[in-house]
Amino acid sequence: MCGIAGFYHKEKNYKAYGMHYHSILTGMHRELWRRGPDDAGIFLAKRCGLSHSRLSIIDISGGHQPMVRTVGGRTCSIVYNGEIYNTEELRIALQKRGWKFETTCDTEVILVGFMEFGAEFVAQLNGIFAFAIFDSQKEMLYLFRDPMGVKPLFFTEQQDELIFASEIKGILAHPSVKAEVSREGLNEIFGIGPARSVGCGVFQGIQEVCPGEYLACSRQQPLQRKTYWKLESHPHEDCYEKTVEKVAFLVQDSIKRQMVSDVPICTFLSGGVDSSLVSAVCAAELKKKNQQLATFSFDFVDNQKNFKANAFQPSQDRPFVERMVAHIGSAHRFLECGNEKQAEMLYDSVKAHDLPAMADVDSSMLYFCSLVSKEFKVTLTGECADEIFGGYPWFHKEECFQAVTFPWTMDLSPRKEMLSDEFLEYLDMDGYVQERYCRSVSETPKWEGDSPEEARRREIAYLNLKWFMQTLLNRMDRASMYNGLEARVPFADTRIVQYVWNVPWEMKAKDGVVKSLLRESGRGLLPEEVLFRRKSPYPKTYDPHYEELLKGMVQEKILQGNSRILQFLDKKKVEQFLSRSSDYGKPWYGQLMAGPQMLAYLLQVDAWMERYRIQVV
Repeated sequence: MCGIAGFYHKEKNYKAYGMHYHSILTGMHRELWRRGPDDAGIFLAKRCGLSHSRLSIIDISGGHQPMVRTVGGRTCSIVYNGEIYNTEELRIALQKRGWKFETTCDTEVILVGFMEFGAEFVAQLNGIFAFAIFDSQKEMLYLFRDPMGVKPLFFTEQQDELIFASEIKGILAHPSVKAEVSREGLNEIFGIGPARSVGCGVFQGIQEVCPGEYLACSRQQPLQRKTYWKLESHPHEDCYEKTVEKVAFLVQDSIKRQMVSDVPICTFLSGGVDSSLVSAVCAAELKKKNQQLATFSFDFVDNQKNFKANAFQPSQDRPFVERMVAHIGSAHRFLECGNEKQAEMLYDSVKAHDLPAMADVDSSMLYFCSLVSKEFKVTLTGECADEIFGGYPWFHKEECFQAVTFPWTMDLSPRKEMLSDEFLEYLDMDGYVQERYCRSVSETPKWEGDSPEEARRREIAYLNLKWFMQTLLNRMDRASMYNGLEARVPFADTRIVQYVWNVPWEMKAKDGVVKSLLRESGRGLLPEEVLFRRKSPYPKTYDPHYEELLKGMVQEKILQGNSRILQFLDKKKVEQFLSRSSDYGKPWYGQLMAGPQMLAYLLQVDAWMERYRIQVV
């Protein structure tokens, strides 16, 4: 993977001050170097500047970017972050139309496809991507993002100049952009976070290209936003047996396609059905080449002593990991994280995200990715299966089904517990969250043949795809790319998402078995005890010493210092919170973020405001 950045102005002549703008582009890609530490490049034209930092995975010697191609007097340039999994099919189709290729990389296929078919060529791509293409002849810049939003792409408009980057830090490196946050951004942090509203960059004026969308900038028209992919609701006509067969094919085909790489790959293996399916298919494919799959699992030091089973986390992973390793014959590594390390990495997580994130859920993943990246550049994960196949508790609990709010944050009171009354009045958190929820629900693709219950199922599924899945994809992208590791997500294939979207609930959860459709599609690939294991999310520590460590950090860094976050807090409320123990079984976001994670999140907000010198406007 890579980092991309650049700018466009319909009137400026960047070439007239080439050294100045070359320096700005250099500064932008230096901020993104962790996404691509292997190479860097710059392209500067009259109306546009592009910069790139590269992680070399496909065509290591021939994939330098920005890539420029000139045909018949027309020059187009591209900077690209991602991986296209149907590259060869597209290359063959373009060759039949007379095109010749100088490299084997997917970057050139995208560029040539754009020159042949225009912007709508993006709809033919199967992959994860964010890329920018500048057409010098038309003096137009295009920004594209993949349908599921696996790869990030942010932008802002400053005095008629469009500035973009893979990460917010790349935009903030531009001298025209200030790190400011308004009431809306503060509501995103305290009321919505660690999620974000679709397209919202939290910082004032910074937005994100929405999944399945592209932007077009030209001299003749204002910025245009176009949707090239979206979910469609229609009747499901396949019988159950045919549905299982098709899901099995789509899942296995997606996994096999995403194994493409000129460097060795590995997988993350938790012992759950999702990552186990990915690992089983990868192991079988590599065995055909007399190669052994490398797998990694994650846990916390002494967690076997401190683990507390609850409704959200019923079992530990290790016994199931061991069963899978024996089953597929992988070369496995058990990685562990200690209290001090995951607390320390809270601040690195803020650097990776440019925002407060999922507290220690993020910081520990960041640490694990740093270990994996010492040996591998590419990993495949089981992310997204729960959102697509209905694996989370809120797909099944009646109170979540009936709730008129986001089912992973049904009660906002824990978020308000340490905030001052004045700040809460200023935020109107309830109103903000409710507006965001109602807007999202209203956008759910509907089908007139749905029963009221099935229509509500669609709403919950849509919220998960557009909100919760985006948070986890952001986590995986930033944690991996901060360490120069490319994390691929086979379940986020649009073919799987679109097909399963229209499968009725009675097939997705047949006989009341959670994710039974996915489980049935995996028969023969996994041991029964793994295939039908009850869902247990990403692990977290239950060590009481970790919570004590966080309490000490809050005391020292926030209550006893000149913390910028103090303007939002009530010191007495914070002290009361610190004086009592946490209920690990009552998360305030998702399944994992309870009392200790609230403390960790506050520390991240504090570090974010300090690092970026945030100004409230």
